[in-house]
Amino acid sequence: MTQLITLSAANPSTTIILIGIVLLTFILISSMVKVVPQRTAIIVERLGKYRTTFSAGFQILIPFIDKIRYRHTLKEQAIDVASQTCITRDNIAIEVDGILYLQVLDPKKASYGIDNYRFASIQIAQTTMRSVIGKLELDRTFEERESINATIVDAVDKASEPWGVKVTRYEVKNIIPPQSIKDAMEKQMRAEREKRAIIAESEGTRQAKINVADGDKQEFILRSEGEKQKRINEAAGRASEIEQVANATANGLRAIATAISEENGLNAVNLRVAEQYLNGFANLAKQNNTIILPSNLTDIAGIVATATSMFNEVKDKKK
Repeated sequence: MTQLITLSAANPSTTIILIGIVLLTFILISSMVKVVPQRTAIIVERLGKYRTTFSAGFQILIPFIDKIRYRHTLKEQAIDVASQTCITRDNIAIEVDGILYLQVLDPKKASYGIDNYRFASIQIAQTTMRSVIGKLELDRTFEERESINATIVDAVDKASEPWGVKVTRYEVKNIIPPQSIKDAMEKQMRAEREKRAIIAESEGTRQAKINVADGDKQEFILRSEGEKQKRINEAAGRASEIEQVANATANGLRAIATAISEENGLNAVNLRVAEQYLNGFANLAKQNNTIILPSNLTDIAGIVATATSMFNEVKDKKK
């Protein structure tokens, strides 16, 4: 009976011990197993000495012997470089800040090559910035951003090579001059804008006058060309008209001559002359109240005879 009581009293303690063993085993296993995320590197030391670098995936540690000493991200990092005062070549104090981009390439060197590569990179970037700004005048600091960035990247990259760190780029964020310089720059910019506006206005006026003069010139040229062509056309028209009238007259005269040379042609001419003579005096009587009559008005035969003699003379000459 006493033995049963002793066993029952020992059961709870045994259960607690078993639970403790299970928990200890779980802790040991969890401390042995490590899952490293992607783009992450873990530096492992064994008894205080570098052992290996764990990369992404499933890794195992020996408890109480292996220890994780450093953890690095292999992704590109953007580090803010705090604002600092720099003196330009023309002795003007300006505030300059920027962003430094770097990436760990060798986790072992980044762990043992330097105590804090981020801090060291920032310090080199700032000192290089002061050195570069000191060689430039204020106006050029705003123009030489690319040159400043390249110089800082080159300097920090050379210094960080033993640390296993690669500096990819540097960007100047702000260049802030003193307020007095800002006011002076603003006045200068305002004056420059007014100057450009006046020049632009004068250039516009000049170009407008040139355009108007050129337009007038072209107008006069085109108008004179048009007038010239008009006169040429009119002259050509008159010449053609004269030529056609002359041809028609010549044709008419040839027809008359041909008709006269035919049989009874002369009689027809005499008759036509008498008719024209009488019609002429009839028209004079219609248009005027007072007319002058020849003394031989009734001698139509004489007039016809005169006309006939003229035609005969012309005919004889042609023969």
